[in-house]
Amino acid sequence: MPTTHTTGDLLTLGLPALAHGCNCRGSMAGGIARQVRERWPALVREYERRCLAGEFRLGDVMPWETPEGVVVYNLATQVERGADARLEAIDATVRAALADAAARGIDRLGVPHLGSGIGGLRWPDVWKLLEDAGAGSPVELVVVGRVHRDRG
Repeated sequence: MPTTHTTGDLLTLGLPALAHGCNCRGSMAGGIARQVRERWPALVREYERRCLAGEFRLGDVMPWETPEGVVVYNLATQVERGADARLEAIDATVRAALADAAARGIDRLGVPHLGSGIGGLRWPDVWKLLEDAGAGSPVELVVVGRVHRDRG
């Protein structure tokens, strides 16, 4: 299915599933991860437990269902905090999340601009991976960018 792009708030678009990039150190301090931490503390406790136990490594995917029935995928796209995102990890984790979503009967999966903010990667490189991953999946991959408002 083709990968689509829209703007808005990933967490409030009403998508049946969403994914976001995480480090493997148990820190959700910035970007979309911070919003996930604030909205679903139980998810964060499980993520932190897995990181501490060494059970969440680069390339891993942690699906978690919210009380509202939304499936949230924590994608291990980088080992460390900061500019450490890896293209190969984004590719592997997005494909795994799409496969899991398809197995669950989910028709759309939303993702932010993975790895291209805090993670330090070039957006055109990430976009190419997302387009390729989405093309091979029955699940629509919806890339969600933030709306930038004029502050002047």
